[in-house]
Amino acid sequence: MTATFTHKIIAYLESKGKTKKELHPIDGSVELQDDKDGNGPYIKVWNTSGVAQPTVEQLNALESTADTLGKNNVTRAKRKKLYGDIGEQLDEIYKDIDAWKARIKSIKDANAKE
Repeated sequence: MTATFTHKIIAYLESKGKTKKELHPIDGSVELQDDKDGNGPYIKVWNTSGVAQPTVEQLNALESTADTLGKNNVTRAKRKKLYGDIGEQLDEIYKDIDAWKARIKSIKDANAKE
């Protein structure tokens, strides 16, 4: 999997100590735009307090970390689908919490994060 530009920005912000709540770059503090020449996205707006806008080189240096972020997002989505509806999970917990724990563990084991 190739890291997305957004994942690189998130990895950069994490490396600068930003918290999970501050990481979502689509909240208006960071705006991306596609290059009209087909060179991919670039940072159009950077209003992230206390963090300088990264260079292309800084973002490219985070390729591996960003790739892991992307893979883990895919894993989380798979897990969420396999876990099922939260209401059904609560019913399952009420009926047999140990069976629920075993099912969730098997899902996590089969869909491990990096």
